[in-house]
Amino acid sequence: MGEGAAGQQTDVIVLGAGMVGVSAALAARQRGLSVIIVDRREPGSETSYGNAGIISSGSILPLNTPALWKNLPKYLSNTHPALRWNLPWAIANAGWVIRFLASAAPSQTKPRAAALHGLIGASLKLHRDWIVQAGAGHRIRESGWLKAWRSDGLAAAKAEQAALAEFGIKSEVLDRQDISALEPNIIPAYSTGLLHTQTASVDSPGAVVKAYAKMLADGGGAVRQSEVRRIDPHDGGWRVLLADGEIAARHLVVALGPWSAELLRPLGYRVPLAFERGYHQHFVPNPARKLLRPIHDSDGSFLMTPMEQGIRVTSGVELAARDAPSNFSQLEAVVPMARSVVEFGDAVGERWRGARPTLPDSLPMIGAAPRHRGLWLAFGNQHIGFTTGPGTGAAIAAMIAGEAPPFDASAFAPSRYIA
Repeated sequence: MGEGAAGQQTDVIVLGAGMVGVSAALAARQRGLSVIIVDRREPGSETSYGNAGIISSGSILPLNTPALWKNLPKYLSNTHPALRWNLPWAIANAGWVIRFLASAAPSQTKPRAAALHGLIGASLKLHRDWIVQAGAGHRIRESGWLKAWRSDGLAAAKAEQAALAEFGIKSEVLDRQDISALEPNIIPAYSTGLLHTQTASVDSPGAVVKAYAKMLADGGGAVRQSEVRRIDPHDGGWRVLLADGEIAARHLVVALGPWSAELLRPLGYRVPLAFERGYHQHFVPNPARKLLRPIHDSDGSFLMTPMEQGIRVTSGVELAARDAPSNFSQLEAVVPMARSVVEFGDAVGERWRGARPTLPDSLPMIGAAPRHRGLWLAFGNQHIGFTTGPGTGAAIAAMIAGEAPPFDASAFAPSRYIA
């Protein structure tokens, strides 16, 4: 084994304290392995903080399905709320764009949905166990989430319901009256809804990640806050150079989300990673007109959800460089639409921007690096990382222990993109 902090023998170092990294560390520790998790910020403070807080049973359809081709003409205008894209980025990353579009072939949709279904099923079970064990059970709402259409969305709702039913995922198609009964405090703007009944949500995804990290620490794992500078093979294991020292272990898990690819580049890996940037803003809720569950406005391509900080309104996807200047136009365009459904007051706090790591097939990397023993990759969970983090972490921990993951992880093998 390598030498860890304070001379202790360490089995596993996990880089990244978002939902995926914390889950990998927690799953490894629950197997009796010694674990150090490292991040430059506190757990749950980056991408895992800013999502919609949905633990979704139905997020099995990747972004690039055959429907993408039908919608492509309106996306090319670069004004649609669902998708904005940066032209210089698209030119510089034309290879990624082409591979992303190629993955939208009909023959590739169902296998990817089946892979995500297995990952999500394992994740939901762990979430429901861990959130209680971590003392954060009060944060979870077992009230489903609602996808809603202002225009005539009946055909779309029934098609989505049928696609989910193929995998045994339950949902309910709702009319305007049903929606009003389900959400009596919203303005009746929707004609059709699809309620994902087997989905849960939380009132603070960042706080949930912190609760899981505390459970890790209470169980003997180490949580270290420092910037990662470099990783190197060392003495049959791995050495991690930090801003304030170095640590080493037999196994190293890279779960740094959108920062993962650049850390791996010195080892000769060229990961085709892009970034689904997203934005959110909180608003003061009206306590007399409470929103009861997350609602995805299909026409406006935004989501609004009740959070501890207030009503969180999240925007669609922006494809751009990870660290490009913020462009709040998508968010600004949908806030008035959100106000037409939910009554809320002034903005609270700063507007937030995050970058969700995405591979061309919209599936994460989960598994061993092809050319380096003891190096494990766990990133690329795109916009469903909060949902899929526990299953990803459990799979990595099983592989480290030489056992089979709790689901078929073959579709997520890193070797499909790197050699």
